[in-house]
Amino acid sequence: MNDALFEKGLEARIEVLGKTYVQRAFDDSDEFSEPFQEFITQYCWGTVWNRDGLPRQTRSLLTLAVLTALSKPAEVRTHVRGALNNGCSPTEIFEVLLQATVYCGVPAGLEAMKAAQGVIAEHSPEEAERGED
Repeated sequence: MNDALFEKGLEARIEVLGKTYVQRAFDDSDEFSEPFQEFITQYCWGTVWNRDGLPRQTRSLLTLAVLTALSKPAEVRTHVRGALNNGCSPTEIFEVLLQATVYCGVPAGLEAMKAAQGVIAEHSPEEAERGED
């Protein structure tokens, strides 16, 4: 493992997803799964999320589109929190989910929209109705 890259990834992961989420991910791992947490921290967060080519807001919105297409509502919830942490607005999140729905299908989009709606409501109840700023 590249310790410097892991530390850089850990910092980014915490900034985007929050210290509690990241700590829980490591606490919930065991001897079998901890290397996976180290892997995604080093490569996903240390390498890709720290590249200069795209701002974090764009990476967050792209991630939401892909997770919508894959129909992964639990991960959508996690990354909606991350997108909000990265400065994305509920309106931007809504528009990305709507755009993804057109290309990946209504059932996947509906699951993503429900997942996002709950997170946005927790974040700011007055913004939850339709992603209004």
